[in-house]
Amino acid sequence: MANNDLVLNFILETKWDTLPDNIQTQAKRCLMDTLGALIAGHNTPVATLMQSFAKEQFKGNDATILVTGDKISASGAALVNGFANNALDIDDGYRDVKGHPGACILPVVLAAGEMVPDITIKKFLTSMVVGYEVAIRAGLIRHATYETYHSSGSWGAIGGAAAAGKLLGLSREKLCHALGAAEYHAPIAPMMKCIEIPGMGKDTIGWGCMTAMTSVIMAEKGFTGINPIFNDAPEEGWIRSLGQSYEIMNLYFKPYCACRWAQPGVDGALKIIAENKFLLKDIKQIKVFTFEESAALNTGYPQNTEEAQYNIAFPIAVALLDGEVGPDQVLAPRLFKKDTHQMMDKIQIISEERFQKEFPARAESEVEITTSTGSKFSSGVMSARWDPHSSLPTDRELANKFLWLTSPVLGKTQAESLVDLILNFDRDVTLDNLINLSCVPTGDK
Repeated sequence: MANNDLVLNFILETKWDTLPDNIQTQAKRCLMDTLGALIAGHNTPVATLMQSFAKEQFKGNDATILVTGDKISASGAALVNGFANNALDIDDGYRDVKGHPGACILPVVLAAGEMVPDITIKKFLTSMVVGYEVAIRAGLIRHATYETYHSSGSWGAIGGAAAAGKLLGLSREKLCHALGAAEYHAPIAPMMKCIEIPGMGKDTIGWGCMTAMTSVIMAEKGFTGINPIFNDAPEEGWIRSLGQSYEIMNLYFKPYCACRWAQPGVDGALKIIAENKFLLKDIKQIKVFTFEESAALNTGYPQNTEEAQYNIAFPIAVALLDGEVGPDQVLAPRLFKKDTHQMMDKIQIISEERFQKEFPARAESEVEITTSTGSKFSSGVMSARWDPHSSLPTDRELANKFLWLTSPVLGKTQAESLVDLILNFDRDVTLDNLINLSCVPTGDK
């Protein structure tokens, strides 16, 4: 059986009750974590800009822009929520595709789910699982068949189309065309260019979400697409493992609003401070030994939130000063504070082969701090936290992260209600319940 047929079988035949218990649990964890990033991301400049743009250019009443509750077209809502979902760079990721599957899936299934009356959370989560599995495999194939390091939207659009097509009940033939259209129209963006000079497009997740949603709607109306990417897989096991091996279990989660490549350095610096008795003012120099891609991140003073996220010196400096790297740190006015710049001036980034040979399977770094008295303290080799090969977060840790991100936006009571709904839903809970709890209309703020 051809790979494309296997993928279509997986999409169409997967049901909630046949998913293993650990996959059901992981689906809830992924929904909570990705939704938290999306809600918090709506308070960023790029989300505000895209909301204004989409309300002008994507008029309609099919789907909801989260937090504000404004209604626009399904493609427009996927676009806006997609930009918001990755706006703070605190959404989940998959190491081998160096990207973010969750943010490519959730905005699309939110928009598609509103087009079908009374969609239950179980059906919604089932489509999310399908989206993750298809997106990750599309990303593996995309990177294996093209040399350029591609943005998440380039392969995430295919997973988003799989998830939305399942929710909307597309026929096998139309679903195949939707996958092909999503692949063909997806943003093919060279990631390192945006890492070198960050812009609001970032990982093209917003455009990938819009492409996914639009491709499904077009296919439903009869639009024909190319033969999807899965027959191009260089390794047979990538596709034949569908429904047997779930890559959603191999995600990493992010505790900080910063590029994943910078996060071992953040934890290394915080570890040294926690374990040794010296004051921040006593720090003379901070050396970060890391891999080439991490060392390629900017070290200059960021002028906006995107530059702050694709920076290695900034998150380390602000973590030392504030003890966290969250929305408050990567947005004005904290972004421009003099004490952060002074700490950044003490940081030196050094690329070393010992870390390069482990990448991308592992993102590791080592931090060395020298004090004004000449004392040197080392973190030892640090792996990015909440990683499959280190220690994944507990449900409680993910819930605390969700509350940290969303309580300032929704209020603590509403945020806690969302956690309870996601982790303890029953068959009567619908997508409308989730969306209503994720919104605070303008007049209620």
